[in-house]
This record gives sequence, structure tokens and C-alpha cells, in this order.
Amino acid sequence: MQSITGSGLPNSHQALLKNQHLLSGRLALLGVASAQLLPELALGGLAMSEQAGVFRAIEHHEGWQACFGYDDTTLAANSYDSVVVFLPKARAELEMRLALARSLAVENARLILVGEKKEGIAGAIKQLKAVAPQAYKVDSARHCQVWCADAFESAHGFRIQDWLGWGRIECSGVSIDVAGLPGIFSQDGLDNGTQMLLETLAEEPVRADRLLDFACGAGVIGAWIRVHQHAQEAPISSVDGVDVQSQAVICARETYRRNNVAGTIFASDGLAVIDGVWPGIVTNPPFHTGVKTDTSMTEQFLRDVRKHLQPGGELRLVANSFLPYQALIKRHIGRVERLREDGRFTVYRAFRGQ
Repeated sequence: MQSITGSGLPNSHQALLKNQHLLSGRLALLGVASAQLLPELALGGLAMSEQAGVFRAIEHHEGWQACFGYDDTTLAANSYDSVVVFLPKARAELEMRLALARSLAVENARLILVGEKKEGIAGAIKQLKAVAPQAYKVDSARHCQVWCADAFESAHGFRIQDWLGWGRIECSGVSIDVAGLPGIFSQDGLDNGTQMLLETLAEEPVRADRLLDFACGAGVIGAWIRVHQHAQEAPISSVDGVDVQSQAVICARETYRRNNVAGTIFASDGLAVIDGVWPGIVTNPPFHTGVKTDTSMTEQFLRDVRKHLQPGGELRLVANSFLPYQALIKRHIGRVERLREDGRFTVYRAFRGQ
């Protein structure tokens, strides 16, 4: 086995490798962040990731059953002797991940929880001990803690529907129901950027019979467009959506179903595996930068979007105002204007040239 010190794996994956002597029998990994972990492990088994790109990378590793998120039909109940739970970023999600772990475990299985200190592993132990009071710490390594629970009590019947919740948002006189899962869709309501985008769509709709919502999240934009069009007695558009995260895809499909929206929700890391061209694309893309602004992600996104936008088609996009979008949109898409700005967010409208 190659050295784990310089492997480039996430710290939590390195910590598991250091302690893989704890693993035995049939193995399930929940929350894999890098497929490069798999060939380093002596055992094969099930590897679940919520990130579409990681999931597709796992599919290429022999000896492993790749699963995409919590509703994958290949998740085999009560089948695994060792279940590893990587700490999710959203603490609210850990309870759901532990419930899935219990449903996958055989009786008297071993549960292992691994997480970084900066991600809150210390605070997560209370959640772990609520389902496994016998859990104990076995190691501190790679800025992580590794916890183990022997004779872990299994459970039956994990259903993602049991974890779904519903919120209601309103914008420009139109209300929709929005599905939520732990870590997906803020119950505090509509974020300011999306609200500004929707307000411009109410005032100046994108004239297209087919739309794509990039980074669709819980399906807010597509559902709102459909309900707004119905309220205005306007022609109804189908709105497809794409997102990288399993929970977002699940929520978007549920939101569409509840609000009677026509459209397909795709799982993809960006637009890498998406085919098709649309006459209109709308998006609140998830770009977050630190002190140093890096435009490379923006440029790649706009190059990819251009390939999927019909000549003459419209891109409607909201972004933080400090990001240098306008010149980049003009370079990659075509003529661009600012429809709305408030100092914090800006909504751009651009039309693809020939």
C-alpha cells in the first residue's frame, strides 16, 4: 500500500486508512469524498457518495458497489458487517446518515465514525452515542477523531421520504411548496440572490418553451416559474434542472411533483455529463470565493453553459456583485446587461451570439 501521508486524500479518509485493521467482513462506506480511497483498502464493498462526480468515479473501481445518495436502489438492507460513516458537513445530516448505517448493518455489526475536528466531530459524538451508547474513541489522527461502536444495533426500513420536510416560499405574489432534507434548503426562507432573480423573471420573463436551471438545489426556481406562468395565464415552459448533490436532486424532484412542474432533474458535477441544448438557462450558481478572487471557475462554467445554450438563447444569472461576471459573460456568451443590482447581488441577462 502506498504511503497515506502524501496521498492527497481528505484527512478523514487518511485517518480511516490508518485504522483499517478495524474493518472486517462486508464493508459499507457512507459519505465517500474521494474515490481514490477505494484501492487503498484491503476490503471491497459498498461505497456511497452524495456527490455526482465522486459517484461516477467510484463506478470505475472493481470490487465496489457504487451508490448515489440515500435513495439508491442498490442499498442492501442489513447486509454489512462493518459500516463506516464519514462526518457530513451539515450536522443535521448526521442523524440521517446514522439511520442509514443502522439499516445497512447486520446484527452486531461494527460502526466507525470518522470526522475532522474543524468539521465538528467533537460535537457529533453526542449524536453518535444516542444510537450507540457503547461507542469509544480509538484514535486521533490527521486532525480527525475515529470512533468505534461494537455490536452496533441494526434497524430496518430506512426510507428517505421519512426525512423529507416542506417549507413554503413567496415571491412577487406567487407561493410554492419546497421540499427539504437535512442540509438542503434553508427553512429561513428564500435567499436574497434567488429572490432578486425571481423578481426579474416576474418583470421580464425568459421567453422560451424549455429552460434549464443550473445548480437547481431544491427546485425553487423551476417550480416558481411554473406556478408564476400559470398565475399569469402565460405559456407554460418545461424547466429541467441539474445539481451535483443527491439530496438536492431528491428534493427538486419532490418539489416539482408537488407543484406540478414539467421537467427532468439531472445529477451531474457541473454540466460534464449533460446532453442537450436549451433556448433559456437560469441560474444562481454556487460560487464562493475567499479574499482572493479566482475567475477560473467562472470562466469554465460560462464555457460549459455556452455549449448548452442555443444561438440567440438567453442566460439569466444572479451572482455576488463583487465577482467580475459582466466582462466574462460578454466574452463567452454575448451581449450582456444588468437587470437589477443592490450592491450585494447583480442579475445579468445575456444572449448567446452565433
